[in-house]
Amino acid sequence: MHTVAPFTQLMEQFRALPGIGAKTAARLAYHVLDMDMERARRLASAIVEAKEKIGFCSTCFNLTDTDPCAICTAAKRDHTTICVVEQPPDVAAMERMNDYDGVYHVLHGVLSPLEGVGPNDIRIRELVTRVGTKDIQEVIVATNPNVEGEATAMYIAKLLKPMGVRVTRIAHGLPVGGDLEYADEVTLSRAMENRREI
Repeated sequence: MHTVAPFTQLMEQFRALPGIGAKTAARLAYHVLDMDMERARRLASAIVEAKEKIGFCSTCFNLTDTDPCAICTAAKRDHTTICVVEQPPDVAAMERMNDYDGVYHVLHGVLSPLEGVGPNDIRIRELVTRVGTKDIQEVIVATNPNVEGEATAMYIAKLLKPMGVRVTRIAHGLPVGGDLEYADEVTLSRAMENRREI
């Protein structure tokens, strides 16, 4: 089977996904071949539709199929508080907590000089503009508790504090080196409750 070109190509496409090794890629490729044609078409259609219809909110830069997104346009949310996260999955993790009613700002990365990621490579400039043009009272920095996340939090605080905005950091209820995306709701809730000024 490994010499059949379409199978090899399908396997290579799965292997290009993060966290997928050769064995898992082969297992997924075999699974797709075992699907009936209609189910395979629905899978392919869902992938294409997601790529065509999902983009980034022009306000918070989270994933959305409408612009601005549902969170940014929700009247019941506290638009004076912004929670800054690294990636879109972090918004989903915070929302699972059901304890935060403010809005978000997704950076799409963190500062990492060793990897060549500076302030202009992530959405920090847009955050500063947003804080400067809106009535924002607090910015909660919820970057991951690692070296890059801490450096990014300190950089953001340095930029925003002179603007008279309260800048807080979520408490370290999360393990150092852990990711928001994989944290449970209780841990996230406690981290949010115990945030501190930076």
